[in-house]
Amino acid sequence: MVEPAQRQATYEDLLQVSPELVAEILAGRLVTHPRPAPKHAVAASVLGSALVGPFHGGHGGPGGWWILDEPELHLDADVLVPDIAGWQLRRMPHLPETAWFETAPDWVCEILSPSTARDDRVVKMPIYAKAGVTYLWLLDPD
Repeated sequence: MVEPAQRQATYEDLLQVSPELVAEILAGRLVTHPRPAPKHAVAASVLGSALVGPFHGGHGGPGGWWILDEPELHLDADVLVPDIAGWQLRRMPHLPETAWFETAPDWVCEILSPSTARDDRVVKMPIYAKAGVTYLWLLDPD
């Protein structure tokens, strides 16, 4: 028996998702998961704070970067929300006026939780690679 074709998720579908969830469009399908658990959030916050001084602020490091937590990325038809992303100022000198980013970041980090690890590694990694984004993942501390 042939399965009926599934329709591609749209940004309107994403906007209908409860704000308590993180919503993404990955390879045409709407994917949701709960906001990060406390240990996951702490791991992302600690890493982000370690990067902001040297990369965003230039304190003891190169400076010249935007470092942001959970930005909404629009990369072609995909909508992704990495845990942390970074853009070199020479590529994106100004933040967009929109609530999302259409310029691919130079670098992203995903913290792998049991509930998101498969999508982070199998689905999102090739999307980032196609956009030329350097990708790092860390294991969730749980």
